[in-house]
Formats: sequence, C-alpha cells, structure tokens
Amino acid sequence: MGSGQINEKGNELKSIEDDVKLCQYTEKLADLRKDGVNKVLALKQDIVAAKKSKLLSAEEKQRIIADCRAGIEAAKQVMVANSAEEKRLEKEAVAYADHLSKEVEARVIAEENAKLAALKADYAKEVSDIKQETAAALDKIRSQFAGNASVLKDELDARKYVAKSALFDAHSRYQTAVDRCRDAKNQVFVTHVQKNRSLRNGKTKLSEDIGLNFRNYIYKFKLSKFFLDNGLYLAILVFFIVCIILAPLSGNGQLLTLPNIFTILEQASTRMFYALGVAGLILLAGTDLSIGRMVALGAVVTGLILHPGQNIVTFFGLGPWDFTPIPMAVRVIMALFLSIVLCVAFSAFAGVFSARLKIHPFISTLATQLIIYGLLFFGTSGTPVGSIDSGIKDMFGGRWILGVLNGELITFPKLIIPAVIAIIVAWFIWNKTTFGKNMYAVGGNAEAASVSGISVFKVTLGVFIMAGIFYGCGSFLEAFKANASAGTGQGYELDAIAACVVGGISFNGGIGKIGGAVIGVIIFTGLTYCLTFLGIDTNLQFVFKGFIIIAAVALDSVKYLKKK
Repeated sequence: MGSGQINEKGNELKSIEDDVKLCQYTEKLADLRKDGVNKVLALKQDIVAAKKSKLLSAEEKQRIIADCRAGIEAAKQVMVANSAEEKRLEKEAVAYADHLSKEVEARVIAEENAKLAALKADYAKEVSDIKQETAAALDKIRSQFAGNASVLKDELDARKYVAKSALFDAHSRYQTAVDRCRDAKNQVFVTHVQKNRSLRNGKTKLSEDIGLNFRNYIYKFKLSKFFLDNGLYLAILVFFIVCIILAPLSGNGQLLTLPNIFTILEQASTRMFYALGVAGLILLAGTDLSIGRMVALGAVVTGLILHPGQNIVTFFGLGPWDFTPIPMAVRVIMALFLSIVLCVAFSAFAGVFSARLKIHPFISTLATQLIIYGLLFFGTSGTPVGSIDSGIKDMFGGRWILGVLNGELITFPKLIIPAVIAIIVAWFIWNKTTFGKNMYAVGGNAEAASVSGISVFKVTLGVFIMAGIFYGCGSFLEAFKANASAGTGQGYELDAIAACVVGGISFNGGIGKIGGAVIGVIIFTGLTYCLTFLGIDTNLQFVFKGFIIIAAVALDSVKYLKKK
C-alpha cells in the first residue's frame, strides 16, 4: 500500500483531505500566505468596503484607506520574501496530491464497483423473490376464489398492485444505492481538483477544468435526456449530410463550399435581427406576428430616402420626394433613425396593451400587423419604392473580395458584420445586465417576479421596445437586398419564431439562450438554401419547415411536462 493511504487513526483514506502529510502541506502554505498574499487581498477588500460605506465620514475613509495601503506595502514585502519557498512548497504539495489521489481514486473506484456488482445481484434476487412470491400468491387466490369471478378479479388486481409497488420500491432503493456509488466515484476526482486549487491559493489549471467538466458531463449524462435535448439537431445534421452527399450526385455541384456558406450566412444576416427581437418576447411566453409588416415599414422608409433621384411613390397623396440634395451620410442616418423609431413606436404600442391590460402578445401584435399592413398598402398603393443608390447599396449590402480559391472568386458579405454586432449586443443584454436577468424572471413566473420587486410592466414594455429596435435595424438592412414594397417581409414572422423555437427558446417562458436563436436562424436559412440548391419545389420546402417546427414544439412540450 502506497504511503499516504493510511490516516492518523490507521484506517484507509476515503478522501485525500484526510491525509496527514497533505494537511501539513496545507498548513505550511497557509502560514506562508497569511501575512503576505492573503493579507494583500484582504486589505484590498477592506479598501473597497470603506469606499462604499455610507456610515464612515470622509476623514475616517481616508484614514482606513491609508492604513490599508500601508499594510499592503508591508504585506507585499512579506509576499516577495516568501515567494520562492511558497512556489517550491506549492509545487511539491500539488505533485504529492496528484500521486495520492491516483491511489485513493483507484481504490475507491474498485470498492464502489464491487458494491455496484453486489447491489445488482441483490436487486436481481429481490426482484426474483417478489415475482415468485407474487406468482404463488396469485395461484392461491385463483384456487380460493375460483367460483366467484368478480371477487377473484378484485383480489388478483389488488395482489398485482402490491407486487407492482414492491417492485417499484425495490428499484427505487437500488437506484438510490447506485447513485451513491456513482457520487462516491465522482467525488474523489472533484475533491482532488478542489484540493489542488486550494494548494495553489485558488488558481485554476486548464487541464483540470477540462477534466472536471468532462467528468461532470459523464456523471450527469443520460441517453434519454441527450436525445430529448439534441434529437432534433441530430436529425437536422443528418439531413444536411444527406444534402451534401446528394448535391454532386444530382449534378448540382458541391454544396459544402465557402461561397455557399457565405451565401447562407448573408441570407441569415437580416433575419438574425428579427429572431433576436422576437426571442425576448418568446422568453416572456409571448410572440410577435407583426415582424413581417415591421420589415416592410422600415424597408419602404429606407428605400424612399435612399432612392437615387425622385421617388415614383406617393405616400397618402404626399410626394413624390427627392432626397438627393441631402448629403448621403445624413440620408443614411435619417433612414436608420426613422426605421427604428417607427418600428419601436408600433412595437411599444402593442407592448402597452400586453403589459398594462394583460392582452396576449398574439392579439396585440396581430392588431399591429393589420394596422401597419393597411397603412402601407393604402399609402403606397403597393408600388415598389425602387432601387437604392448603388454606391450606398454596395457600402452596406455589397461584398469584399477575399481572393481566388480553386479557380473560384471568394467574396465576403458585408451584411454579416452588423448581424454579428447585433448578436453580441443581444447576448450582453440577456446575460450581463439586470434587465436580462429580469426577463428570465418574468418569463419564468411573472407573479413571483412581481412579488420580488421586479416591475413586470417595465420589463415587458422594455422587451417590446428592444424588439422594435432590432426590427428597425434589420428592416433598414433589408432594403439593401431588394426593391422594397408594402409586401416585403411576408412570412418573416413565422421564420423568426420558428428559428427561436428550434433554437430552444421555450414558448412556456423563462427558458432559452441567444445562442439558440442564432443557431435556429442559421439552421432554417441553411435548410431553405439546401432544398433550393437541390432543386426541390418551393412549396415542398414549407412541408419540411412544418415538420421541423412541430417536432421542435413537441420536444419543448415533452421537456416542460417532464419538469412538472
């Protein structure tokens, strides 16, 4: 038996933290750090606390801060003096902990595996005994009540229920014991990593972090849950692989090429804004049916302002206009500003009714959709606004030439850049701001959020306004892709909502991540592109999308029911 596997009472170690020598290392390192590095950290915290304190006067704060800074300087000298010895001892202690942990982990795993084998055998025997006992009891009941069919049936059902309960209890006890064994095996490695971090005074190591994350994943892994969480993505991945294989066989060329990938990302760029906007509403257990009309609204405004020369479109009898005398930079800012303002205004209009009067967003945004639709078609008579100035169109919606690869010109779509910026902004809002945390709270349980002091009205209205901003930016960029009209963006709301659901943002509220919406948009755009590339009829493409949407919602519902 290796040294260090016996504790001070002469028993085998269950954890490396019980090892006498390792405890001595820990105490020595603590002594070396006490008046050095640890004191520096403590005094810095005291300075921060003094600065934030409202109970201290300005003079007291200055005195405390001055004393702390003097203490820090003295502690730094101790830290420098002990640095070499601390590093040597730390390295020696970690190496000893690694060696000791291997021995302890191997022994614990062997012991727990032996327990698991014994548990399995005991469980099999208990199940066999219950079944034999049940079979004997059922035979006895059949002979006892052979002449009374109704009583016989009741007695048999009662005895079968007893057997079923006994089997359930046996399985529960077995599963609990198995989980304890798995916990023990996993805890050995966790304790090792935590001990090493403690010996390094809280510093982590990449290899240990990767190992710990992998162990935790394996420890928590369940095949049923894996397929429930990722089954749809696996099916879609198989679909894309099939498309990649079929494309050259059908004479359509290679599908998985850099130009095709850039084209998919370019097509997804503007749609990314709409998905990022509606994602917040879905997180609140809502939706938005007005996205397509918002797109048309912003695109028409942008097209009118950036049109080269006099417009051919009148709006409610006003115009046609000619914005060419205005400097191009001012026109671009004006178009973007008006697109955002108008989309925010209509989105906030729907948001007020949903937030204040508790009208479901399905209804409030449906009303907004009809209002915008009517205003646009009545105001423009459905006439396209015409092309955008070619220079500014190339500046925002063009491509950069990267070079030639395998005889093919490679260009990078400029629209990808604003889409990436939008993703970063949305991720920051969702994950790094109080507003983002409140979104999850309201989406998960609005009543509980209200009781905890969160303004449900402000959060809901804020999400609608945020959605309007994303719609405005996306509709502005949409005008650079095609001639805008009142019909621009038809059906975009369905694609955006479907992308979010496929990406794991739950209609039940409070569940989802921005990354899911991004993946969903790319999946749907890639799906459409692949089917078009293979020459599949456009109408049949809706069938594929429909199956994906119903599968995504069904999986979401199953996960929600399991949690309940």
